[in-house]
Amino acid sequence: MSARFSFTLSATSGKARTGVISTPRGEIRTPAFMPVGTAATVKAMLPESVRATGADILLGNTYHLMLRPTAERIAALGGLHRFMNWERPILTDSGGFQVMSLADLRKLTEEGVSFRSHIDGSRHMLTPERSMEIQKLLGSDIVMCFDECPALPATRDRIAESMRLSMRWAERSKDAFGDRPGHALFGIQQGGLERDFREESAEALKAIGFDGYAVGGLAVGEGQEAMFGCLDHAPDMLPVDKPRYLMGVGKPDDIVGAVARGIDMMDCVLPSRSGRTGQAFTRRGVVNIKNARHADDPRPLDEECSCPACTGYSRAYLHHVFRAGEIISSMLLTWHNLHYYQELMQGMREAIAADRFAEFEAGFHAARAEGDIAPI
Repeated sequence: MSARFSFTLSATSGKARTGVISTPRGEIRTPAFMPVGTAATVKAMLPESVRATGADILLGNTYHLMLRPTAERIAALGGLHRFMNWERPILTDSGGFQVMSLADLRKLTEEGVSFRSHIDGSRHMLTPERSMEIQKLLGSDIVMCFDECPALPATRDRIAESMRLSMRWAERSKDAFGDRPGHALFGIQQGGLERDFREESAEALKAIGFDGYAVGGLAVGEGQEAMFGCLDHAPDMLPVDKPRYLMGVGKPDDIVGAVARGIDMMDCVLPSRSGRTGQAFTRRGVVNIKNARHADDPRPLDEECSCPACTGYSRAYLHHVFRAGEIISSMLLTWHNLHYYQELMQGMREAIAADRFAEFEAGFHAARAEGDIAPI
């Protein structure tokens, strides 16, 4: 096991890439999907259950953890890994996206962002330096730069102003991060859907130098076609020998499309959130277990899936416990969704290694076009 952070690119298939990120806490196989543990837990899942789905790394949320229970308390209790009983790698976001979404509760300046807590109204200040301090207290393995992310659509002037502020904050984040062997700092490319601003941002980040690079500012309302249009060129602007992380994505077809365009890492709350609202992702698309058509269906969600929800329970049972408001519904459907996402990643890794990603992608879309089959 490496004592330092490193990335090894082992194969490509078109623009799709597969490799391994090595950290002192274990290896992360790429392309990788990171389940989101916003408040130091992946909702409705035990950490060992998340690991059983195939996840190599989790994401924690700086904004939520700094407010409750506080980064200082987590540090005093041994750090985030011990606190949440997850000994493998953890990536923490910078808090920037959550703070920016507070709208009327925040004030943006060159120094950082002052805001009121959504929990109790208390006032806080988040700067690049404070974000680095919080993530260090948490003990995360991959730390994200503090940035500003405007919602789309936005004017070119607004996007340029925001991107250049984020680049100044990236330099301050790098200075505040310091020298921390075994821990990595990722820069975040901004620039909206504007190709020239994406290029300017990438050049600024490369001049500063980071362990990995994220494509930020997407999946914020622009739609899949526009996102893919940006991803057709944005990842190519980033170093080939460093991991590329697309933040906050997404649906299965978003993920496959992102990998096809050179992305290595992704995260999203969708599989766990959907599990709690009765939606299950399968090879043939989304199953809404709350629909009456499932009430007498003895089949599993997906005959090809080996997760506990599919090997031990029928659609009829899952429909019943969801309708009855039983906690086991969220547990089983979340487990299934996370298992499906990790199987999707493993399938892509194998296809890229065999230089058959185009065939994998075609098969993925063909199965979804066929759709879920109604009971006989």
